[in-house]
Amino acid sequence: MGLTEKINNDIKQAMLAKEKEKLAALRDIKSKLLLEATSGAGEVTEEVETKVIMKLYKQRIETYELYKEQGREDLAAEELLQAEIIKAYMPEMMSEDEIRAAVREKIAQVGATGPQDMGKVMGPLSKELAGKADGKVISTLVKEELAK
Repeated sequence: MGLTEKINNDIKQAMLAKEKEKLAALRDIKSKLLLEATSGAGEVTEEVETKVIMKLYKQRIETYELYKEQGREDLAAEELLQAEIIKAYMPEMMSEDEIRAAVREKIAQVGATGPQDMGKVMGPLSKELAGKADGKVISTLVKEELAK
């Protein structure tokens, strides 16, 4: 069963269970996937689905943090709940140790020697770990490893 089918089934279940927050998050995912499908490619690949899900999750977390800063606990709680619902559809993320090992391997592969070689490492590594690790974490670990 593909992600779109799973989302559709979960929407039906959320409607029957009258779970408004879950329904809103699932409909948002579905609308973004449909938008992606109609924007040209026609068929949405698993890689594109992962990007869409991760983007939605990241947006929810950023909005949550913004509401938290502004003292809007009511809105922050709703965003966090939707982020958790969306997170359930994300692929398994790599641990920091796994990412660090991949960073070290890529540094050795490209022959990077210092911080000036960050671009040489980040480009290929970002493509390789797309959907498996957050870009900020990758960037931080690359900086740490290149600074050694």
